[in-house]
Amino acid sequence: MPPSDAPELSPTSVRQAPEGYVRHVPGQAYDLRRSWVVQGDCRRVLADLPDRCADLIFADPPYFLQLQNELRRPNNTVVDGVDDEWDQFSDWAEYDAFIRSWLSECQRVLKDTGTLWVIGMYHNIYRLGAVMQDLGYWMLNSVIWEKVNPTPQFRGVRFCNAHEELIWATKGAKYARGYTFNYHELKQENGGKQMRSVWRFPICNGHARKKGGDGKKLHSTEKPLALLKRILAACTEPGDLVLDPFCGTGTTGEAALRLGRRYFLVEQQSLYLEYGAMPRLAFAEMQLAAEVSRSRGPARGSSRRLPSSSARR
Repeated sequence: MPPSDAPELSPTSVRQAPEGYVRHVPGQAYDLRRSWVVQGDCRRVLADLPDRCADLIFADPPYFLQLQNELRRPNNTVVDGVDDEWDQFSDWAEYDAFIRSWLSECQRVLKDTGTLWVIGMYHNIYRLGAVMQDLGYWMLNSVIWEKVNPTPQFRGVRFCNAHEELIWATKGAKYARGYTFNYHELKQENGGKQMRSVWRFPICNGHARKKGGDGKKLHSTEKPLALLKRILAACTEPGDLVLDPFCGTGTTGEAALRLGRRYFLVEQQSLYLEYGAMPRLAFAEMQLAAEVSRSRGPARGSSRRLPSSSARR
């Protein structure tokens, strides 16, 4: 899947864009003391980032599902599967070259004390792991995301696919010490027991799922906010820079924002930014600002509102 020029965002969406939104051009420099939303091909964007700049990278790359036929439910309705253009490759050789290119750049921009998280399904997670090991990444753990509300196996010819797998790694064997891991905080979250490598979260649906202008789901593989918050809380500190080369609807950015981390989000599809990432981040910023305002209480000298006359009676 060769790089392609991403279309311009509409004027309306640009007005809604975060302050750090740009459409990438070759040779662009970024002030990484702040957060960014960058529209462009991640391979081109990563190439313009400095060495050792990211504290954590979370990558949710294309699966290359190779769906051949439409899938139907028992009532004969069509399942809206992952058939997006960004998931199309000519063969495994092209897919392997694609993942090798961005994983190589991630290795370069990751700090020596940083870690990489990659998520995938049985279609692609083994290819990702093999390329990572070929490049010299050092595996720390694999983590299972168990979906508490998975999509059923409608045809009844396979097990219900109820999980995805994450690989957690450092950029090399010599960096397998000194990385950030908030062990005690995770243990406290888990009721005083060690956090295990099987995490149970629901898939995004209902109000948790970002919608496009037509009211339909915006992204085929949107990840739950709770999953990203768990990863960032486990492996970063406040103020750290979190990089997501396939940010989709911006879940990683919202998790970073709510936990006090900086984010650098890259996405090629303008639709996901216009209807997903930018409104999501703007809304999260409004919520956080309101929470700060409430915590400070009424301004000094402000008049206290009296109860209504009916309440006084």
